[in-house]
Amino acid sequence: MGRITDTVKGLLIVNVIFFVGSLTLGDKAFELFALWFPKNDYFQVWQIITHMFMHGGAGHIFFNMFALYMFGSHLESSIGQKKFLFIYFFSGLGAAGFQILFTYFEFSPGYQAYLSAGFSPSEVNDFIQSTIASGQYRVDPNIPQEVTEKMIGAYVTPMVGASGAIFGVLAAFAVLYPNLPLYIMFIPVPIKAKYLIGGYFLFDLYSGITGQAILGPSNVAHWAHIGGAVIGFITMWYWKKNSFNDRRWY
Repeated sequence: MGRITDTVKGLLIVNVIFFVGSLTLGDKAFELFALWFPKNDYFQVWQIITHMFMHGGAGHIFFNMFALYMFGSHLESSIGQKKFLFIYFFSGLGAAGFQILFTYFEFSPGYQAYLSAGFSPSEVNDFIQSTIASGQYRVDPNIPQEVTEKMIGAYVTPMVGASGAIFGVLAAFAVLYPNLPLYIMFIPVPIKAKYLIGGYFLFDLYSGITGQAILGPSNVAHWAHIGGAVIGFITMWYWKKNSFNDRRWY
């Protein structure tokens, strides 16, 4: 896709440094820098940014950085460094917002059910902590097990990865170059960017709604992908629409 830009190179380096650091620090790195559900004691404000540079494994960081390398430099060369960084980080923030909102909808029914069953907020928290520590819990006969499992899962599952920011970059790329032919492995014919990237978005939307993973592992934060793509799409669509009037940035 052309020469790698300094901005993309910098993002690649920072992501790799964070990944190597997380291997060195282990769980402590995830406690500090992954994005935890706001009710979790590990949650800190800075995680809204730092989670974008954390990854869950070699495959996770490889595919994210490969997509950034393939599409990021081309997009930045077209719209400039400031706009590119805006899309990257704003999409990452949008991804975090979407995922936290989704997690809230997973957590809230169980939390409210326990409050309605006579638990105090501190007792619900103690119940969650004891479940985490022991790995088991006593099922309340008045509360469905699935509701309890979703509540605890939302509480203990952190969000990591640049995927939301990357999806924003991909969506912006598809808006700017909708008919550019792209090739992917094992498919010998080119596919227009709007169809390839749009199709991937629809897969994520389906998985987010149904909970059934089509592409990738089952623990993918599909709503983060969706949030990042929506922000990237809307931002790039607005800039493209107004690129030749008085709102032009450059």
